[in-house]
Amino acid sequence: MKISIKTNSYVIAATALLSSVAIAQSPSTGLGRPYPSRPLRMIIGFPPGGPTDLIARLVGQHLSETFGQPVVIDNRPGAGGSVAGVLMMKAAPDGHTLFVASNGEIAISPNLYKKMAYDTERDIAPVSRIGGAQLVLLVHPSVAAYSVNDLLALAKARPGAINFASSGIGSTAQLAAELLKFMTGVDIVHVPYKGAGPALTETMGGQVQMLITGFSAAQTHIRSGKLRALGVTGANRVKAMPDLPTIGESVPGYQMMSWYGLFTTKGTPATLINRLQSEVVAMLKRPDFNDKFVGLGMEPEASTPQAFAVNIREEKAKWAKVIKLARVPLQ
Repeated sequence: MKISIKTNSYVIAATALLSSVAIAQSPSTGLGRPYPSRPLRMIIGFPPGGPTDLIARLVGQHLSETFGQPVVIDNRPGAGGSVAGVLMMKAAPDGHTLFVASNGEIAISPNLYKKMAYDTERDIAPVSRIGGAQLVLLVHPSVAAYSVNDLLALAKARPGAINFASSGIGSTAQLAAELLKFMTGVDIVHVPYKGAGPALTETMGGQVQMLITGFSAAQTHIRSGKLRALGVTGANRVKAMPDLPTIGESVPGYQMMSWYGLFTTKGTPATLINRLQSEVVAMLKRPDFNDKFVGLGMEPEASTPQAFAVNIREEKAKWAKVIKLARVPLQ
């Protein structure tokens, strides 16, 4: 089986076809055809190169191999993932349009925007969690900071002189930095971008000095020396880079995690949602895929659609408190 990625169309295509037995056993679309009956569209709310994009491409690869249908990766950045959310809401509820998203789009944005064109609980159906992920605090190599304490001392000595990038207003990346500001009293300035990819590029170029982003997208640049990692945001160090301390080791009580999940349009038949959920479980049981997710700094973890829905409601309440605590203005 050969998997190819076309640069311009972002199409992950599998050359193998489903066997007649698999077709007979696959759930129906409700129109007498097996599922899926055509290529799948996977919407992502950020540009290529960021954590959500990398994770979505792995999911797309597995689904393409399993279903024998191409998975079209559709990057639609803007408004903290809201542009993608609107497209997801308007898609036909037939399981052929999927949405890979993080807590940023699903649990944070509803607390940040005074008015959203869609409701994450009313319009989008959770399929399964994919896993939790650490964020990592990065600085450009020109910054004279080799630890979290070094950076905080520098920021306190030069208020307003350090700019930090994020993947967008209201993103997990911004809130992670805002929480650090609140807990330490430093004055650093937010510079939002349309996704983690552009934020990484600008930080590597020295246009901004600091960035908190997904470990998955950053580790290659850390190992190459283009960015310097000072700490991770979770309670524990990451397996992929165990010598890197947590921020909490320098700022007691600091902790911030991101998570990623698979979604589809509300109203999609439960049989199709359950079929997709079972494929997330199967994907994470594959050693090759599990290792890839761990290598991206993730803790792979599937869930039932019902448990995921409860988790999302709890997350929305938690992030509402964080946004109020960090005094992030509503958009």
